[in-house]
Amino acid sequence: MSRRSCRNTLQERDENAADQGIKCPRKRKAETCKRKTPGTAKKQSYEIQNRWVEGDLGPCGLVETPHKELDETCNLSGFKHFRFKNLFIKPSPLPCLSWASSDDVWIKMLNKELKYVHDKGFIQQHPNLQPKMRAILLDWLLEVSEVYTLHRETFYLAQDFFDRFMLTQEDIGKNKLQLIGITSLFIASKMEEIYPPKLQEFAYVTDGACDEDEILEMELVMLKALNWQLCPETVISWLKLYAQVDSLKESPNFLVPQFSQETYIQITQLLDLCILDINSLDYQYGVLAAAAFCHFTSFETVQRVSGLTWESISSCVRWMTPFMRTVSECGRPRLKDFKKVAVEDRHNIQTHVDYLAMLNDAHQRQQENLDRLSPVPVGGLLTPPKSTEKPANVSEA
Repeated sequence: MSRRSCRNTLQERDENAADQGIKCPRKRKAETCKRKTPGTAKKQSYEIQNRWVEGDLGPCGLVETPHKELDETCNLSGFKHFRFKNLFIKPSPLPCLSWASSDDVWIKMLNKELKYVHDKGFIQQHPNLQPKMRAILLDWLLEVSEVYTLHRETFYLAQDFFDRFMLTQEDIGKNKLQLIGITSLFIASKMEEIYPPKLQEFAYVTDGACDEDEILEMELVMLKALNWQLCPETVISWLKLYAQVDSLKESPNFLVPQFSQETYIQITQLLDLCILDINSLDYQYGVLAAAAFCHFTSFETVQRVSGLTWESISSCVRWMTPFMRTVSECGRPRLKDFKKVAVEDRHNIQTHVDYLAMLNDAHQRQQENLDRLSPVPVGGLLTPPKSTEKPANVSEA
């Protein structure tokens, strides 16, 4: 028997068309396969399909197909926001699970990375907004989340809802940002929290800027714009997965956290800072979490828990370095105690520090790095380096 493996490629699937190779059940003679009628709204989704091929790929590999390899007759309008990198992800790093197939769980998580699209280019669709306004809004949402002891996942859901909603809109004014932000947190809290805060509490923290009716109206607008797609794999869910896989013992119980709470909150502080920068949207959430995890462990560990190659995360790791240095100088964060929150769950509660000041410091470090790497122009010309700064292996003419 020849050895076969599975490669998963991004394919276009028509949900209204019958699957190829599958016959319609013949329960009644009058029952026939449903076919899409002309003029029917075309519903498409893009999923990672399993394709058995000869080769050395693992049983659950992922290959992102670039545009040029797609059939020219294929409708590419749905791909305009995807940034394909020919990214290959190794077989599932998840252990054997008693409640599901680890391969299926892994593939579903990867599918979400492609289904839920975020792009920093949304800022160009809103001429009256600046990246700093987004940072100020998210910093405020972090503070609100701590006040109401909301979970980290709740905040990161709100961040994802906000960024994806803004991608669907045009020419939003800055006077609407707070309403969109608090509505994002309102929706996220109902998705994630067992006992979410009441609507009037969300209106209260805006200090009169948004009333309850406005939040409810914006909620409906956002849900329609997001097409009710409210279950992404957030940055924090990827981080928790990596930390859990890394810390599993011989007899794993995957649903019970086994990683260090102290290390976990250090990494989350780095991610909290990074997510305020709009350039973080250049990276997929799984890559962003892997880069942060790499700064606190090693690339070998990251590769083992995520399957990502160094080429996949190297640019994100380098981009994150100034943020890491800023976080390191602020000292180790401490676990906080919250009323009615169990000790074993307190690391999951979102916390807030002076992230805006830290963000300014990180940006200054980034600029210093750019200045150090860039030649200094004089009179419109690039000045050559001094003779003492030339490489030693450069031979004289």
